[in-house]
Amino acid sequence: MEFANPECFYLLLLIPLIIVLYVLKLRKSYPALQISDVHSTGRKRVTYKEILIHVLFGIEMIIIALLVIALARPQSSEKNKTMNVEGIDIIMTMDISSSMLAEDFKPNRLDAAKKVAIDFIDQRPNDRIGLVVFAGESFTQCPLTTDHTVLKSLFKEIRIGMIEDGTAIGSGLATSVLRLKESDAISKVIILLTDGVNNAGSIDPASAAEIAKTFGIRVYTVGVGTNGMAPYPAQDIFGNKRYQQMEVNIDEDLMRQISTITGGKYFRATDNNSLSRIYEEIDKLEKSKIEVYEYEKKHEEFFNYVLAALLLLCLDFVIRKFVLKIFL
Repeated sequence: MEFANPECFYLLLLIPLIIVLYVLKLRKSYPALQISDVHSTGRKRVTYKEILIHVLFGIEMIIIALLVIALARPQSSEKNKTMNVEGIDIIMTMDISSSMLAEDFKPNRLDAAKKVAIDFIDQRPNDRIGLVVFAGESFTQCPLTTDHTVLKSLFKEIRIGMIEDGTAIGSGLATSVLRLKESDAISKVIILLTDGVNNAGSIDPASAAEIAKTFGIRVYTVGVGTNGMAPYPAQDIFGNKRYQQMEVNIDEDLMRQISTITGGKYFRATDNNSLSRIYEEIDKLEKSKIEVYEYEKKHEEFFNYVLAALLLLCLDFVIRKFVLKIFL
């Protein structure tokens, strides 16, 4: 409940003033008489007429209070809220070549990248997100969708060996562009994650980036791998797990070139924490546009208080006109 004229409530201060004047007037109406023994007078009985007069005074005070509330214009409101969400279409393009098994990230590069990507998806409930994977070739693991439960399930299913080994960055990027080119979203984004050098596929990564630029697609590139050497798991002739140190070799110049052409940005992740921070930064860079329209309809409620005051006024009239005469 709201009041359009709350300052009117100051008029309620008149009520205690009127009560004080009423009490003083009541005392003056009884003549003072000094007597030596009060027991001889007996207890004075209150008549029905006196009770009715006090009741009428109480009714009049309530009438004044109701009219003051009506003057304050009580209002009820009905609110409606409409949200207009303009999401972003995002394709996450992930390298699943065998080098992603390197354990410079825990438990390895691929699982670390999957975890961070799933956390990223959870932060973007209003966006359509898809998944493209690549190694020696590329394919769409999940098209653009707002069903993030299905998307995350498909994310968890990707593994090394699903496709021929290699690092076809150009093919992965081109497949991602194909998924986004028909999109009418306000912003179209590719997050391309790799740990290697383009050594497979027939599509030049720079050319794929130029095509992405043509369709207004921004590409963020992420290079994953520690500096120097990284432990890579392998099996000896007896099937036992061994580690061999492999040099980390990321084509950072190409990653920068792709992001520069498309207006994106290149990031380098050397451990799990830096990879998480990179996705957090991309999340801040690409915010969905949400507009909220709020409608408020107000209803005047003073009539109920005026009606109650009129009914009490009628009751007051009937008591004065007819009931009091019975006790005269």
